[in-house]
Amino acid sequence: MHWTMTDPYVDKILNANVYDVATKTPLTHAPSLSERLGCDVHLKREDLQPIFSFKCRGAYNKMSSLTEEERARGVVAASAGNHAQGVALAAQKLGVDATIVMPVTTPSIKVDAVKRRGANVVLQGDAFDQASEFASRLVVERGATYLHPFDDPDVIAGQGTVGLEVSRQLPSPADYVFIPCGGGGLLSGMAVFLKHVWPEVTVIGVEPADAACALAARQNSERVTLDSVGLFADGCAVARVGKETHRVIEQYVDDIITASTDEMCAAVKDIFEDTRAIAEPAGALAIAGMKTYLAEHDLTGKRVVAVLSGANTNFDRLRYISERTDIGERREAVLSVTIPEEPGAFRAFCRTIGKRNITEFNYRAGSNTDARVFVGLTVVPQSQDVTDLTGNLEHRGYSVVDLTDNEMAKLHVRHMIGGQLIATGSKEQVFRVEFPERPGALMTFLDALGSEFNISMFHYRNHGAAYGRILVGFTGEEGFGTRLIATLNGIGFRYWEESENPAYREYLKPIDL
Repeated sequence: MHWTMTDPYVDKILNANVYDVATKTPLTHAPSLSERLGCDVHLKREDLQPIFSFKCRGAYNKMSSLTEEERARGVVAASAGNHAQGVALAAQKLGVDATIVMPVTTPSIKVDAVKRRGANVVLQGDAFDQASEFASRLVVERGATYLHPFDDPDVIAGQGTVGLEVSRQLPSPADYVFIPCGGGGLLSGMAVFLKHVWPEVTVIGVEPADAACALAARQNSERVTLDSVGLFADGCAVARVGKETHRVIEQYVDDIITASTDEMCAAVKDIFEDTRAIAEPAGALAIAGMKTYLAEHDLTGKRVVAVLSGANTNFDRLRYISERTDIGERREAVLSVTIPEEPGAFRAFCRTIGKRNITEFNYRAGSNTDARVFVGLTVVPQSQDVTDLTGNLEHRGYSVVDLTDNEMAKLHVRHMIGGQLIATGSKEQVFRVEFPERPGALMTFLDALGSEFNISMFHYRNHGAAYGRILVGFTGEEGFGTRLIATLNGIGFRYWEESENPAYREYLKPIDL
């Protein structure tokens, strides 16, 4: 990385106007994470802001810099939620009329919080980029000022005050600082200041694995637009990193890494155990990346800071987070095991497992000779425990399929075990489909399918996430698959064919009598 000690952003951050609405949040030592990771871990608690997110810093710094004439014309913003609350708070404080365009997938807790502060809310699009396009049209129509959530120097400087506070809260420089990244406002602002005061610090940005726009820009040496973004970490669901934030990130950020949905869920639990706070998925993103990075690089004895950036999540999403936590921490293995269909076989299987906690067990007789069990088991994370377990089972004569990383198995099959369709001669094709979780989306999918295709299997479950997932099987005569694929492509929802998935073959595929 190359930087200059006289970067103009340093002065902008030092003079940023944020504390009319923001608070200087604590830097909390995380004892459990520190002990487990072998490092001195501190969490920057931006979840303790009045809007439970750092976003009020940049929004207020930008709005307070507007002229009286600009304030009189009002402001328009686009946001997945936290920036919206920051704009609403700033507008309320300064007496400015604010209209905020939010994706229809935004958790209701964020929408309601914006409305309570007197801002006008318009729900449009499935992700931030679609909401942003609509907001841009409103700016032209109304002559209002657009308050960008990240790609604006005043916003970047406001978010950079988080780095300013961190530098004053530690008695000596940190070795590593992990910062979440959506469009890059927080990451770029903090990186500039931290590199100014701590030239030797390693600054690492963390993005969701399914919305890694800054990483894609770095890998391609230019900004790119992702074809699609995951919505679980809705606060970071951005398809294209900002122009200015990309420039700053490339100059000051040492590395950009990603974290999976399961890793974010595990980090939410880690944060709760150390602070009793419940982070939103994007809020836990930096902690998730930190854990993986420290383990993969075998780093110990380091002073580490991770930004806990927000705590705005719907309560019902906690069900999904809890369900995926142990898998994300690699504390649970999900296996399909074939056992003999005979008296005492289950007891013998449990004896082979030993004194290991069984977290889930689904069983259905398969034939006169054998049966398959879908079993969840506790394992020791970051070890060879799963390999040793499966090896021991296979040594005892069991057939084992490891489904721990199989999305179809975790999302659908574990809830569907109970029998298999008798083969009729018609071919069955199976698809996993993902769509924005909003009223009418499921019917949109079914209506688009029409009555041409016979549905042989269907599973939908509300996971409390920002998008819904279904598993659907179709049967038909020879050649129907080509028409089916064309129809699915036309609907526009993301889908994956799962006809060869081992979880499907083990538990759901039609059987011949």
